[in-house]
Amino acid sequence: MNRIKVLLWDIDGTVLNFKAAEKAAVRKGFRNMSLGECTDEMISVYSDINDKYWQLLEKGELAKPEILVYRFRDFFIQYGIDPNLADSFNAQYQYDLGDTICFNDNAYELLKSLGKEYRMFAVTNGTAHAQHKKLTLSVLIDIFDDYFISDEIGYEKPSKEYFNAVFNSIRIKFDFSPDEAMIIGDSLTSDITGGINAGIRTCWYNPGFLKNTHDLPVDFEIRNLNEIWQILSACGGKDD
Repeated sequence: MNRIKVLLWDIDGTVLNFKAAEKAAVRKGFRNMSLGECTDEMISVYSDINDKYWQLLEKGELAKPEILVYRFRDFFIQYGIDPNLADSFNAQYQYDLGDTICFNDNAYELLKSLGKEYRMFAVTNGTAHAQHKKLTLSVLIDIFDDYFISDEIGYEKPSKEYFNAVFNSIRIKFDFSPDEAMIIGDSLTSDITGGINAGIRTCWYNPGFLKNTHDLPVDFEIRNLNEIWQILSACGGKDD
């Protein structure tokens, strides 16, 4: 295979600490809507519900507008909160989600350095409003050559259609071949499955030492984002 020249980066859970932003946005919503205290245990319950709904989105079983509201509906029902508030709560949550910027593994410095040698693109399933805000406040928008938000593309990771749209857009500006690309992401069902569907190399960011329960053929696995340098060095130089 050709050496890696193009890096596709997942944002939430990979470059940015999504759990920190999620916790801050949910708690702010509770305060603004006078819903009482939102404990760490409640945040954990919500996070599990949220993960399950995003997996349904990735499988194509629900549309994004549905999962965004249903997750809060189910969460509110579990804690005796009026589920009819889910829609307005989600609207505020989307606005607040981009306010908390917390990088994993000093990712800003890493990506800034990598950007001097590689083409860099963000690939995300997050909502357009939240992702634009995150990319702007984090200044990642100045590092990436471009970014691709599923809301704006019309398809979600891991669909092949999403990656086809990404590749076609990259080709308009740059000389690009998929066998020169690698996706880096924390989600087996979204990022790694998507990379496999697209026929590119995959790097699973797995700081929590999770098991590959899907038995997916992952090309590389890292615990810290800075380990990417070792992978690129091994795949660099002459075409392999």
